[in-house]
Amino acid sequence: MSRLDQILEQIKTREARSTARQPWQPSLCGDIDIRIARDGTWYHEGSPIRRESLVKLFASVLRREADGEYYLLTPAEKMRIRVDDAPFVAVQLERLTEPQPSLLFTTNLGEQIVADADHPIRVMFDPASGEPRPYIHFKDNLEALINRAVYLDLVEFGEPFEQEGRHHLGVTSRGVRFDLGCMEE
Repeated sequence: MSRLDQILEQIKTREARSTARQPWQPSLCGDIDIRIARDGTWYHEGSPIRRESLVKLFASVLRREADGEYYLLTPAEKMRIRVDDAPFVAVQLERLTEPQPSLLFTTNLGEQIVADADHPIRVMFDPASGEPRPYIHFKDNLEALINRAVYLDLVEFGEPFEQEGRHHLGVTSRGVRFDLGCMEE
């Protein structure tokens, strides 16, 4: 079994456990003063949560619902939290070649995700500054913001392609091409 196959099996197992947990729907208990900053730091009542094990526990019950809000869901409670941008940050990128070219991202919490049709990369551009804001779909309707260094690695791996008469830059992972943006803008 290749390294990619092993990673994909781990991701599949993680997502299966997550899907199995989704049926409960506790009623909203209110807001809790937890905020996830743009850099992925979790705060409680204005102070950073320093225990990584606690952050990972909270992250394991984090969901984004159809209303666009983020909640910590336990069997008994549903508490709304604030998220400045995305709840996770992709901090590392590895390009795997076997058994097929794939992009493996690692988040700030050490979880891995492979870009594919179920975990697409998308790039938004700030209308005022033109700065890219790249994301990868992670799990449970959640995304990871791709940090600047990782995005620059993606751009290095990029290959030009033409779409609607315009020149774009894209990357391919597991047979799916992701558009990183128009090179003419």
